[in-house]
Amino acid sequence: MDGNGRWAKKRGLPRSAGHSRGAKVFKRAVEDLRELGVKYATFYAFSTENWSRPKEEVNALMELLDSYLDDIRGMAQKNTRIIFAGEKSAFEEDMRRRMVDIEQVSEHNDGLYICIALNYGGRAEIVRAAKRLAEKCASSPESVGEREFANELYTSQMPDVDLIIRTGGEQRLSNFLIWQAAYAELYFTDTLWPDLKKEDLAAALEWYSNRNRRFGGV
Repeated sequence: MDGNGRWAKKRGLPRSAGHSRGAKVFKRAVEDLRELGVKYATFYAFSTENWSRPKEEVNALMELLDSYLDDIRGMAQKNTRIIFAGEKSAFEEDMRRRMVDIEQVSEHNDGLYICIALNYGGRAEIVRAAKRLAEKCASSPESVGEREFANELYTSQMPDVDLIIRTGGEQRLSNFLIWQAAYAELYFTDTLWPDLKKEDLAAALEWYSNRNRRFGGV
């Protein structure tokens, strides 16, 4: 969800205003995806690298997340499964507790699956999965395959990624779902995240529907 800061700068507003607008677009996008028939969606909200941003901006992001957790919990009432991908230990205890509560409250929902990546990095996720497997399979490494590895990822309840949409004009994955996106189609748009509308999501899905996905075959 790229472009919040630039959206604010273009309007002479602080970067925090862009993040606030972006959070509102996230809530709307969840409903748009539901209406468009999407079953699984992961939103990259805060990366492991984002901690290096100015402290004032990071604090504003944490306050914004804290204020929106109740709204995210409310999504469970619409048969939405909520998953948080990333290392929770970096957040304050109350926020960690609320994230766990949201996951538990929604764990039996099977309508729309929403994964929110917070303090997430694809490489860190792979290292974490490797450590967990090493502990479980130290005496039988031959039992480890791709399925067993995938089961140790944050997204183990979800299938591999079909489509990645990146807003804001950048054309890179930025350490996002590296394992899961092995055969994902990549869609880049110059539209800044706070300007994203349902029509933009529909256009990305239409583009995806016309792709010829061969998965290494002919």
